[in-house]
Amino acid sequence: INYNVKHPLQNTWTLWFDNPGKKANTQSWSQNLKEIVSMDAVEDFWGVYNNIVKVDRLDLSSNYHLFKKGVRPEWEDPANAKGGKFSIQFPRNRTGEAINNYWLHTILAMIGEQFAYEDEICGAVVSVRKVFFRIALWIKSSENEQIVQTIGQQLKEFLEVPPNLQVEFAPHGDAPA
Repeated sequence: INYNVKHPLQNTWTLWFDNPGKKANTQSWSQNLKEIVSMDAVEDFWGVYNNIVKVDRLDLSSNYHLFKKGVRPEWEDPANAKGGKFSIQFPRNRTGEAINNYWLHTILAMIGEQFAYEDEICGAVVSVRKVFFRIALWIKSSENEQIVQTIGQQLKEFLEVPPNLQVEFAPHGDAPA
């Protein structure tokens, strides 16, 4: 048996990290954004995932971004410009360590090509804030209502989002600067 076999992913994914602190403007935020590693195999993904700090242990204002290689986790990136994002806010006091599983299930659905319109998926972000954690799934285009609704519904199902939490969608053009 060959134990060195790698199982390729459909796409190569890049993990980014930032912790801009309180006084971040657009320029300093972009400079704070650090490309950590790219993964193109299942084994590489698990090697990275099992060796990074879990979401519930990250500092306030920190963000992990996992995006298709070549797509910067910025809404100005050409792949994101006409798209939007689904956001789910999880109250910290009621979520705790469960955020680690929500994040894991989000990225596994994404890198495992589980979404009906997987070509629409650009990446995902998990954010650590004072009173909540937020997971955002970014998609390429926001014009087709059927695509948007289907992806949103699947995200809810994959994460088993509790009924008291909303999955919101906002086109990037509507995003506050």
